[in-house]
Amino acid sequence: MTQRELPEEYVTGYADILLDVSATGRRLTRAELDSRRALGEHAAQSTHGLRGLVVGHLAATRAIWSALPPTPAGRDARAVADSVLAAAEQAVDAFAEGYERAQRLAVRQAEAARREFIDDLLHGRSDLGRMSERAERFGLRLAHTHAVAVAGGPEPYDDMHPVTRRLDTALTTRFGDHQILFTTKAGRLICVAPGDADDVLNFFAKRAHDATGGGQVAIGRPHPGAGGVVHSYEEALGALELGAKMALDAPVLRTADLLVFPVLTRDRQAMADLVRSALGPLRQARGGAQPLLETLVAYFDSGCVAAEAARRLSLSVRAFTYRLERIHQYTGADPSDPLHRYTLQTAVIGARLLDWPTRPL
Repeated sequence: MTQRELPEEYVTGYADILLDVSATGRRLTRAELDSRRALGEHAAQSTHGLRGLVVGHLAATRAIWSALPPTPAGRDARAVADSVLAAAEQAVDAFAEGYERAQRLAVRQAEAARREFIDDLLHGRSDLGRMSERAERFGLRLAHTHAVAVAGGPEPYDDMHPVTRRLDTALTTRFGDHQILFTTKAGRLICVAPGDADDVLNFFAKRAHDATGGGQVAIGRPHPGAGGVVHSYEEALGALELGAKMALDAPVLRTADLLVFPVLTRDRQAMADLVRSALGPLRQARGGAQPLLETLVAYFDSGCVAAEAARRLSLSVRAFTYRLERIHQYTGADPSDPLHRYTLQTAVIGARLLDWPTRPL
């Protein structure tokens, strides 16, 4: 930016200040510094960059310098020059301070607006029409279908966390602004993408799993509209909670693959009755029900292969088989019998979902 390009409004009073300083050798007053800061704040609202504005001030200083009257007799020309340059330094510094202060305020306001939008979006707390209008500013078209992926990790993540920044860079580099919203919420990493953008969600899941050191990622089903984002987000959160309760070790949990679990627990009272009836007698065992419940979990998770289940529990096959016999004795159900097995396995799933026997039913 040259002096000709620098709008006059940004150097209002600047020449008068330097002319007076050249005559008196004084420093800028507080009022003059405040006026420079105010001009800097005003300039921050324009399309001009700070670098160009500073260059413009230097050009204006050079022009003012050439118009200064001759140094009066008895005054040191070097001292006059030092005074003028010191005043120019003060003025430009105050101008830049005002500019940067306004920029920081604008960034904070933008961040606050984005955070408010994200909170409203993920909790459905705003009018859907207004939500759709706000979503356009952040690259989302809520009339379309969206799916939400949520990643957890060993520590909480916010927008300034290094992991968040790396993922943001990776997503932007790979997909640009293709209607993707990446953010954090309650310490988790969240990616909202079009419902048919499986490549985006898969990419996010892999990168988030790696970046968090093996953190689990859950992906909700695609749903239409602003309410669909909330629905998909809640599904993903539910999948993460389910993964923790059921000790599911898959790096990525898809809600569509876990629909059987909500079905089983839809009638909570019926499931609790099944757990009490099928597994309640295990409380009579020495050491309580927990060791024998873990035996059943290992047995069913290993495909009902006793040798594999014994290995998982660090037991001999003989010791493991003895435990199965004890379960049969207490419950009257034989884990090797197909019909009994189905009842026991359903009860075991219910026990894990209801946190039994740690939590009484």
